[in-house]
Amino acid sequence: QMVLSEKVNQLMEWASKRSVIRMNGDKFRRLVKAPPRNYSVIVMFTALQPHRQCVVCKQADEEYQILANSWRYSSAFTNKIFFAMVDFDEGSDVFQMLNMNSAPTFINFPAKGKPKRGDTYELQVRGFAAEQLARWVADRTDVNIRVIRPPSYAGPLMLGLLLAVVAGLVYLRGSNLDFLYNKTGWAFAALCFVLAMTSGQMWNHIRGPPYALKNPHTGQVNYIHGSSQAQFVAETHIVLLFNGGVTLGMVLLHEAATSDMDVGKRKIMCIAGIGLVVLFFSWLLSVFRSKYHGYPYRY
Repeated sequence: QMVLSEKVNQLMEWASKRSVIRMNGDKFRRLVKAPPRNYSVIVMFTALQPHRQCVVCKQADEEYQILANSWRYSSAFTNKIFFAMVDFDEGSDVFQMLNMNSAPTFINFPAKGKPKRGDTYELQVRGFAAEQLARWVADRTDVNIRVIRPPSYAGPLMLGLLLAVVAGLVYLRGSNLDFLYNKTGWAFAALCFVLAMTSGQMWNHIRGPPYALKNPHTGQVNYIHGSSQAQFVAETHIVLLFNGGVTLGMVLLHEAATSDMDVGKRKIMCIAGIGLVVLFFSWLLSVFRSKYHGYPYRY
């Protein structure tokens, strides 16, 4: 059995080389499970090998690396907490020991005692964004980590491209700027923004949920989260499509009632509009019922 000082020195040596310490079954039992220990270890149990086809594992690993790097290169870095990883293909015995059958999973092994219920991170509810993980770590260990993300130039580049396009249009059509007063164009842009926000895009940006979730037992991929307290990115796209279908149906109904077309075309538009509203609203209500269990109404 290793004495405490040997354990701490070993972990500090590994942490100086890599922010997330990779562990197999032997390392996990010696440094995480076995006493004595005066440090906490945050362990991500995952399956990163390509043949496992765990897309969520790769996405969660990227956020986990950002969190661990933020702590490793922080001026407040101490030996009170370490970040580790156990891959299924390197430590399947650890998964069996902990009766674990899903990945990724984050567990805090506290400095004293065994992990409690709150020491298992609620991934499906809170998402795996580094900021959310940092809040959970602070709650379980009293160690506050300021997440520092690598600089991303995608946002400024897209903004610059948009401004360049607008400037190009103004330059090419400098003598005729009537397109800036086009109500249809502005209405379409506003509608796209509203649909994106009402479908939960901002929630995804804040929480960083997985795109979808694969059931490890059945292999079935779930695109709709079963709880009203969370959602997947794919769910946002589905709800966006359904809301867009309902909106298109309402637009067709409005055009059928107010346009100057002949009666035959207006009837076709009316029938198409009613069909779109009924179909997409019924699907939207089905999604709502799957998340709010016991909802009594159908359509």
